[in-house]
Amino acid sequence: MSQTEKYLDLPLEEVIGDRFGRYSKYIIQDRALPDARDGLKPVQRRILYAMHMERNTHDKHFRKSAKTVGTVIGNYHPHGDSSVYDAMVRLSQDWKVRNGLIEMHGNNGSIDGDPPAAMRYTEARLSSISAELLRDIDKQTVDYIPNFDETTDEPVVLPAKFPNLLVNGSTGISAGYATDIPPHNLEEVMDAVILKIDKPEASIDDLMKLMKGPDFPTGGIIQGVEGIRKAYETGRGKIIVRGKAVVETMKGGREQIVVTEVPFEVNKATMVKKMDELRIDRKVEGIAEVRDETDRTGLRVVIELKKDANSEGVLNYLYKNTDLQITYHFNMVAIQDKTPKLLSLPSLLDAYIAHQKEVVTRQITYDLNKANARAHIVEGLIKAISILDELIATIRASKDKGDAKAQIKAKYGFTEEQAEAIVMLQLYRLTNTDIVELEKEAAELKEKIKEYESILSSDKKLFQTIKKELRQIKKKFADPRRTVIEEKIEELKINIEVTVASEDVLVSVTRDGYLKRTSLRSYAASNEEELPVKDDDYPISLLEVNTTDNLLLFTNKGKYILCPVHELPDIRWKDMGQHISNIVPLDKEEYLIQCMPVRDFKSAEGYLIFFTKNGMVKRSEFQLYDAQRRSKALIALNLKGDDEVVHVSHTNGNMDVFIATYKGYGLWYHESEISVVGQRAAGVKSVSLKDDDEVVNGQVFDDLSEPSLALITQRGSCKRMKLKDFEKTTRAKRGVIMLRELKNKAHRVKGFFALQDHDGQQICFQTANGNTHEIVPLTLKATDRYNNGSFVIDTDHEGEVIHVWKQANYEKPFDE
Repeated sequence: MSQTEKYLDLPLEEVIGDRFGRYSKYIIQDRALPDARDGLKPVQRRILYAMHMERNTHDKHFRKSAKTVGTVIGNYHPHGDSSVYDAMVRLSQDWKVRNGLIEMHGNNGSIDGDPPAAMRYTEARLSSISAELLRDIDKQTVDYIPNFDETTDEPVVLPAKFPNLLVNGSTGISAGYATDIPPHNLEEVMDAVILKIDKPEASIDDLMKLMKGPDFPTGGIIQGVEGIRKAYETGRGKIIVRGKAVVETMKGGREQIVVTEVPFEVNKATMVKKMDELRIDRKVEGIAEVRDETDRTGLRVVIELKKDANSEGVLNYLYKNTDLQITYHFNMVAIQDKTPKLLSLPSLLDAYIAHQKEVVTRQITYDLNKANARAHIVEGLIKAISILDELIATIRASKDKGDAKAQIKAKYGFTEEQAEAIVMLQLYRLTNTDIVELEKEAAELKEKIKEYESILSSDKKLFQTIKKELRQIKKKFADPRRTVIEEKIEELKINIEVTVASEDVLVSVTRDGYLKRTSLRSYAASNEEELPVKDDDYPISLLEVNTTDNLLLFTNKGKYILCPVHELPDIRWKDMGQHISNIVPLDKEEYLIQCMPVRDFKSAEGYLIFFTKNGMVKRSEFQLYDAQRRSKALIALNLKGDDEVVHVSHTNGNMDVFIATYKGYGLWYHESEISVVGQRAAGVKSVSLKDDDEVVNGQVFDDLSEPSLALITQRGSCKRMKLKDFEKTTRAKRGVIMLRELKNKAHRVKGFFALQDHDGQQICFQTANGNTHEIVPLTLKATDRYNNGSFVIDTDHEGEVIHVWKQANYEKPFDE
């Protein structure tokens, strides 16, 4: 065979699939997942077994960790020393395991994530509870397999006289599987096992009366009993785990939050650092100082608050934004029958009970065989003493030991074992008292054999033996529960005042989407009255609001954005604002048409009315626009085709509506004509439009007031009318004409506004050559509906009017 013929020509997929399959099987079965019976991963089992074999037990002196690691690597676990030492250290860390399996002298790490000292410095030994995992391993209670180099044997599983998987939990990641089993209270788990033995059909609720839920070594508070129940039923579930924190009052009326317990597997130093970063970055207001006062007496983290700080609000913020509260996900995967399985609580208990049944059966069988063998020898010795003189004569006449045994067996009918015991008998054992002791021992052995046989022949007695052992361990090792369990998950409410420093600011918003907030000090210090804007842009809102308020921004494309004021960039009055695309992206040709401040949606009343270019109107409750997602523009109403929103108004539910069209029609009716619909609905017809006509604007006003109606045409004419010149009708009519129709160059409406008589507001408009003009319509004389108004510019020089808007005045919408 040639050199090349030795190698098979295989597809890469097949080779990789095969190799990865083998690797996966290895790390699933022999590395990362615990066994359902003893709750140990292979490396942990090998460490405990190696220490047991070296007699490095709790009743002996401590021994260098490096020696144990060397034994484990040399005999059982041919991997890196760090992987063995890390596993060994974890078994000794009382903030990671509920009942430590190894005792360690020296630095074994800390809850702050500090690394342990090197293994040459630390010393270790098995803890007393580890003895219960290994008890009776010498009685052939478990199977053994050859080690990696077949120089010795190692156990497949430990006898595990207590349910270690539930008591200490487990965590691990392998190929395609991960496991997260939390630690539990030993006493509760024992009670649950005993209940399951007595009542195999016990329900989850029955078990949970005894085993209330996880019991973390670090204490803390669990919220969500339903999550525990689901995890126990299915193997998967979610609970909230939070640290224990109390608010204490200090001198001078100030308060401090004191944390004495942190959630399981949380790095305390990282948590404290995060809390301090929140203070430095001013993500949360009210924290004066964060100190870690942990010492040998116990864990203690102090969050000192500023005067008048909202302690409950700050604590809730810390729960929500730091590891003071975490979500723990149960994922109870363990190896059962050499296969990874997601196990419910009853399945885990059944797996453990089945293991104990096998272990105790093998243990009793071993004891029975040993007792039978001893009884057999004792019977021979009693018989031997009764014929002692003949025996001695026979032995003296024999050539050697073998011949003596043969003679004894032949002459007196002794068995091989009895003959061996007789020839090995020491002379001092032939006293008169010895026969009494042997008869007493024979009687005791008889009783033991009888007891062992009765246990092996009855499952009831077998389980009684198991329960007796469990109760003994419970009595010896039980300790009080550390973790408190609360029924419900508390909803964390955080007032915005906790996270944002309350400050009154001036907010400016332009049509093209430039936003900024400016401190009132910067505005007052600036000599410039006008807001700096780009060419062809203009402000749609200038509002004095608080940093704890929100802005509702509406676009022509029927979308809205909810933007917290404190998230707006803080920019000087004389500088340009930041474009809204830095907050949320807008579509092409989308621009802002309206900005409304909102202090609190819960107390906000009334409705939003949307007017669209193609003659639709929609009325929805204001509260519907409280958005949770603020990272993108949301749909305010459904628009059809090329329709656009021309105006949005906030009403109290009892206002009048006036709609003006491009061809000069005006329609006036009450808002109750518009039915209230949901957030995304399209709405109803607002006005009946002629061909090539469209809605220019819709205005709302108090139904008791009589505003003036002002419009500007494309030819630069401005006109003011009285509301009483119109008749109030119903929705979806055509309306009445507001301009006299001309045969040549007819006037068309470019801007329309309803103005109160006390309103000296300017109307601004831009012409085709780019110039901007202002006019105060209330200074004009009111005319009838058939008048075309007064020309305010010469369109031959300026070009036609292309944009009309109401000047944004500095307003304080929340003035009480």
